[in-house]
Amino acid sequence: MNRVVGVIGGMGPDATVELMQRVLAATPASDDADHIHMIVDNNPKVPSRIAALIEGTGADPGPVIAEMARRLERAGADFLVMPCNTAHHYHAKVQAAVGIPFWNLIDMTVRRFADASPPVRRVGLLASPAVRQVNLFEAPFADAGIELVLPSDPDQAALLDVIRAVKAGGTDDARIAAFNNVARRLEEAGAQALLIACTELSVIAGSLNSGVLIVDNLQLMADEIVKVAA
Repeated sequence: MNRVVGVIGGMGPDATVELMQRVLAATPASDDADHIHMIVDNNPKVPSRIAALIEGTGADPGPVIAEMARRLERAGADFLVMPCNTAHHYHAKVQAAVGIPFWNLIDMTVRRFADASPPVRRVGLLASPAVRQVNLFEAPFADAGIELVLPSDPDQAALLDVIRAVKAGGTDDARIAAFNNVARRLEEAGAQALLIACTELSVIAGSLNSGVLIVDNLQLMADEIVKVAA
């Protein structure tokens, strides 16, 4: 039997729909029945990760995400995915709350670069400031012998503005230009590849122009889901 995917979503809603669209697009299907069974909890009421991790003023999202995972398990999911990088700060607690596998997007991403040919030793990070605040990628990449190239504080603020615009329902030419300018400066700082590690930025990944390798880890997740569940 085909495996059922449980999607812990809503962080944000566009990113969740984007994952589903990418899974659909990557699935070899000639009829409805050939597509993958996804059970999705698209819950935008999860407490803000930015408020909790950066501002220190928000409620803990962990228990809400863990309860979503339990609901998906009860609904029949064989494994869980979560299209939000920042929320993977709570991965261990959520995995402990269920008896089915909960994929770790961070580990998946590091493996992609560790296996790259030719080798990549410096990766520019395009992500939410919350990802940097909790050092989500630094240790796993360091263990793989890969250095992260981080945006300057002004560029990180520009990225956050772009992310918030996507969450609000759209961007404009100025924000797309800002997104590309941050990427260009990462390349100038020595990045041999760029990592899109925010699923809001994944929504506008097609607008990123670069001559280096671009890895969008939302696409990594979609491709792996198709490989395992189609």
